[in-house]
Amino acid sequence: MCLPGVSVILAPMMLPLAPYRFTLLRFLVCLVVPSWAQRPNIQLRLVGPRSEVGEGRLEVLYNGQWGTVCDDDFNIQVADVACRELGYDGSTNWAHSAKYGPGDGPIWLDNMRCSGTESSLAECESNGWGVSDCNHNEDIGVVCTGLRRPSPAVLRLQGSKVQEVRIKPILARAKLSSPITEGAVEVKLQGRWRQVCDAGWTKNNTRVVCGMLGFPQEGRVATGFYRKLWNQKLKDARSSLKSLSANNTFWIHRIKCQGTETHLGQCKLQVPPPAKNKIACPHGMHALISCIAGPEFQPNKAKHPGQAKHKKKPQVRLRGGAHVGEGRVEVLMGGQWGTVCDDGWDLPAASVVCRQLGYGTAREALLGAQLGQGLGPIHLTRVRCRGYERSLAECSSHEARQTGCRHEADAAVRCNVPQTGVHKQVRLAGGRSREEGVVEVLMSRGSTLRWGTVCGEHWGLMEAMVVCRQLGLGFASHALQETWYWQGNPGATEVVLSGVRCKGTEHSILQCQHHGPVHCPTGGGRFAAGVTCTNSAPDLVMNAQLVQETAYLEDRPLNMLYCAHEEGCLSASANHMNWPEGYRRLLRFSSQIHNLGRADFLPKTGRHAWIWHQCHRHYHSIEVFTHYDLLTLNGSKVAEGHKASFCLEDTNCPDGLQRRFACANFGEQGVSAGCWDTYRHDIDCQWVDITDVPPGSYTFQVVVNPKYEVAESDFSNNGLRCQCQYDGHRLWLHGCHTGDEYGASVAWDEEAQQRLASNLV
Repeated sequence: MCLPGVSVILAPMMLPLAPYRFTLLRFLVCLVVPSWAQRPNIQLRLVGPRSEVGEGRLEVLYNGQWGTVCDDDFNIQVADVACRELGYDGSTNWAHSAKYGPGDGPIWLDNMRCSGTESSLAECESNGWGVSDCNHNEDIGVVCTGLRRPSPAVLRLQGSKVQEVRIKPILARAKLSSPITEGAVEVKLQGRWRQVCDAGWTKNNTRVVCGMLGFPQEGRVATGFYRKLWNQKLKDARSSLKSLSANNTFWIHRIKCQGTETHLGQCKLQVPPPAKNKIACPHGMHALISCIAGPEFQPNKAKHPGQAKHKKKPQVRLRGGAHVGEGRVEVLMGGQWGTVCDDGWDLPAASVVCRQLGYGTAREALLGAQLGQGLGPIHLTRVRCRGYERSLAECSSHEARQTGCRHEADAAVRCNVPQTGVHKQVRLAGGRSREEGVVEVLMSRGSTLRWGTVCGEHWGLMEAMVVCRQLGLGFASHALQETWYWQGNPGATEVVLSGVRCKGTEHSILQCQHHGPVHCPTGGGRFAAGVTCTNSAPDLVMNAQLVQETAYLEDRPLNMLYCAHEEGCLSASANHMNWPEGYRRLLRFSSQIHNLGRADFLPKTGRHAWIWHQCHRHYHSIEVFTHYDLLTLNGSKVAEGHKASFCLEDTNCPDGLQRRFACANFGEQGVSAGCWDTYRHDIDCQWVDITDVPPGSYTFQVVVNPKYEVAESDFSNNGLRCQCQYDGHRLWLHGCHTGDEYGASVAWDEEAQQRLASNLV
């Protein structure tokens, strides 16, 4: 036997025993192999709709090919090592592949044995790479918890010497601007900040630096004016600039970029001058740049009348991101929003999207629906950009319709965004973690700045969403109007902000509407506003196509509507009818509610607080889960209905996801991330009572989670609207679309009229 750390080989040797006869002897040979050569270079990733939150099928990149891990002998120690290698620092668990679906390709590892202290799965014992008697139905999945370092399953720049880049403002107006857009370029190399010599500095260099700093475009600099300032400082005896500029450690000699790079580290950097004992920047000065901020980060200016009228409709957008400048990429084609397949998705393509949206270049190009799956069509795949395109439409691409790409492969981005300093204007205090606490804001009082609390009256999820995003903590999970159990900072107990009303899209709580003089009848204290934040949240979206295709009219006898009447599902005129004689005319339809977020949608209250309804004999976990309304074309309501969540469950899930919520036997209610809940047209209260509605043209509206009782990542897509035609005998819906324009694909034309002509009572 050989010592630990020593590899074993069997060396064959042929020895003659007699003429024309040989025997084969094998000798044990021990070779000393360095530890770095024994451990292969591998990467890990999680695959599945919940991979971004640390849950999915475990896959390993070995020899340039992704493969899976068998569940034989897989235990908590192996899971600990895998999660730690993936960047998670919390406790872990593991799950069988039935939950995450089978993978494909080789099964790289089987019968794994780890002590739990290894830094990589490559250091654990196993049968050997590719040696397995398993099939893909035994592929293991893991659940990782805790804080996470950046995932290796993204496309990002590796090996760059450049650590950071910043703009050092020189003029007083530049120092006061937010974000800072003009000044001298400073680059951090090996922990030291250096300035760049302007000799050979080009517009392409400026474009790359501006992109890294979150700006989509470069501007012009008055170099002549700055040269005068430089020369004046060199002559000033009190200035240290002359001695500093003579030191080569102060400079980067030269940078050369093509202009399509996503990071300065991809450009050619020449730190010292080419010849020894030469000054790095003998007759030059520091390189200067001016960047143009995107519309989202520009100061508010007076808008000319009609300016908004001619504003172009965006052709690309981001959805599902927890932070500014990140999300699933969606493009508008043929009047319908759809996603982009991640086949060939890379940093140049992601950077084109970021610049098109008014951000800088891309920090990460994310694959595998890491920021949630979309709904509707997948428009593009194999997108190829060079980096100078002004929009994604200028890049080459293929239609994804015939490629078999699925929403599990939706592409996403994380863009560079400007540093505005808004996170310094708010803080959380008294919570058990940095993600929760009393909201304290920094307000100006005369000539001083003072920290104080926010009045909890009317404080809601929209306001909490702005605070969490402002702090870089993701989404809001709770908005609290009472915080007696959290002790804020002693010097910040006074209420300094009240009457806050936010749209939910603001970058700062101070950008929201609020009272001029503070008016807080509750007086703050225990009634100060508080929040809890989370990095992942659910996102409910209605299937517009299904609503449009399933709508019909029914004249339902009153003797079949007693329970529905008890639950308030009929119009008020039903109270004055001669029960059980007569009928009610009902607009019925099916609704399919998808959870496109990265967290489960759960009722606000636990099962102990659910309400029992004796007539229908079921529990309501949310008393009003959806609103159904029929509106006139000017928005007046002529009929309404509502639906309680008597059965909030996973009706169906995509391949690779297991249904986890079911209402049977008083089970847990909810909608898993990636799954959907279907309310069929033939169940009670799945209707609008239109008995008293005259014929005409109307708007049919459905709103999910209308009271914002449960936090979501995006409330803009909770509503659905359809155009409705009713002639007194039949009714049809067309042009259905959600609030964020996930529209039904059926156009309202003669063919659609003929198809729905038989929709009689």
